[in-house]
Amino acid sequence: MRGVENETPVYLYQLPVPGEDRYASLALVNTRFTVSHGRVDLLDGTEAAHLWLVRHALLPDPVELNGRQSGRLRALREALRALFTARAAGTRPPADALGTLNAALAAAPATPRLDWGADGPRRADLPDTGNPAAAALFLLAEDATDLLTGTDAAQLTECAAQNCARWFLRSHGARRWCTTKCGNRVRAARAYAARKAGSP
Repeated sequence: MRGVENETPVYLYQLPVPGEDRYASLALVNTRFTVSHGRVDLLDGTEAAHLWLVRHALLPDPVELNGRQSGRLRALREALRALFTARAAGTRPPADALGTLNAALAAAPATPRLDWGADGPRRADLPDTGNPAAAALFLLAEDATDLLTGTDAAQLTECAAQNCARWFLRSHGARRWCTTKCGNRVRAARAYAARKAGSP
């Protein structure tokens, strides 16, 4: 398996969206998107899924990932997408999406520990590391649970740009696009449509 140093083609990179730096689960949901070349899936295949987990400090680089484990990561991503959609719409999520998240939480249950850092003591709930891939899914599911049940959930929004499908945390109520790139693309399309409609 290739290590983390191997580079992903540059066209696969998207500008980070607000909230991805705080919530790995938000970054996970945004691993599937559309560019001018077509649909992109940053988790397409076991090696790509391994690379994504390593780059997000969820899995040690030497740990192998198998096809079943990478499939579970993609299934968790789709479950989170459904849960985010339900949260934003104020509706109940599909039972299978909730079941997928809860299965990830149960796969590597956390053990409470006392951690003593420079700032003093604090409680740390560490997942069972006997299965590092299950621990990575647990951390992502726990992160999503924190997002969906915390104060940031009210800002969780899907980008309004056509074909974008990325989620972000709104910094203010009027924000509709995940990045200025999406906003500029929408404004350019509107301007083009207006010019076309006004031409004889």
